[in-house]
Amino acid sequence: MISNKTIGRLSLYRRLLKDVINDNQRNIYSHELAGLAGATAAQVRRDIMNIGYSGNPNRGYDARELATSIGNFLDHPDGQRAALLGVGNLGRALLAFFSGRRPKLSIDAAFDIDPKKFGRVIHGCHCYSTEDLATVIPEKNISIGIITVPANEAQKACDNLVRIGIHGILNFAPVPLKIPSNVYVEDIDMTMSLEKVAYFARTATSGGK
Repeated sequence: MISNKTIGRLSLYRRLLKDVINDNQRNIYSHELAGLAGATAAQVRRDIMNIGYSGNPNRGYDARELATSIGNFLDHPDGQRAALLGVGNLGRALLAFFSGRRPKLSIDAAFDIDPKKFGRVIHGCHCYSTEDLATVIPEKNISIGIITVPANEAQKACDNLVRIGIHGILNFAPVPLKIPSNVYVEDIDMTMSLEKVAYFARTATSGGK
């Protein structure tokens, strides 16, 4: 079983490899990729061995082949589709960010409670009423939910997604969600992250006080 930390590092390696390829660098050694990723060379080698790819002791890894191998491991062959719940400022920003970024991982539907948004296309994504969740998600073969609603609406949004059959949720609401054991949730708490940065920035300049 691959850990979520390993999956996260593989995703990072693929992103870094794209920059390497764009710089016309054909091969990369494990220690070079480790330096870019903030990991160790041994960790990079273990992660890459997990996906069944091996490099050449003299030339390292072929950057393009390695990126393709990581993609084959991470991505579903037919692609996966996500639904976004909550088309506020954050939801719009996510739609703009992901638009066309990943051919095999896309946001194919957005949902909101505001009638003014129903039927609109926002950054290439059609917006529906939340009342249409149970119809649209199966029709579009959506398997991932993204929650960007206010905290007091997040659990209800989560329950609706789980009830429809969603097993993967990316949660931007600053509240822990109650989920069944067969659902994976990744929490992105930006307030917590900013407070952590603020604390360590303060202690770095005050000698730990």
